[in-house]
Amino acid sequence: MSLEIRIAASTDAFAACNVLRRSIAECCVLDHQNDPAILDAWLGNKTPQMVASWFSSPTNFSLVAVEDGVVIGVALLTAAGKLALCYLLPEARSKGAGKALLARVEQQACSWGVKALQLHSTATGEGFFASQGYIHSGKVRSPYGVETIFFWKQLGEGAPNAGRKRFCNCNNN
Repeated sequence: MSLEIRIAASTDAFAACNVLRRSIAECCVLDHQNDPAILDAWLGNKTPQMVASWFSSPTNFSLVAVEDGVVIGVALLTAAGKLALCYLLPEARSKGAGKALLARVEQQACSWGVKALQLHSTATGEGFFASQGYIHSGKVRSPYGVETIFFWKQLGEGAPNAGRKRFCNCNNN
């Protein structure tokens, strides 16, 4: 199996939408508790047309993880330094694609001069982000009714443990 992390194209929107919808419906049961109202609200904007518009926005940096020609993951970074999406197909979890997507997002954030990334994680994703050095900073209720965990991570040379492990080659001048 070969994993490729690449810039998302508008032609990836349908497959990326499938990743988002399956990941939320199948992996985030702890979060939505199979409540149809929460699922409908959460999935409401997860359409191929909406995903394509996110991918084409000049203020977003969108990636897909592709394995053997199949889109298995999607990530989206905003110019404001928010990781807005980081999802995998259920069968792709715990195989390194999430770490690879996150590393590439962090690299891009550094190239933009972003000093810290922020995100709102599901309870399902909490352990993953904590294991990648993100700091838990409270809980926030999402517009679709799920309690999320606010995480942030300082990037670059000023980051804690920066001398031990670098995520990118940022220049903090």
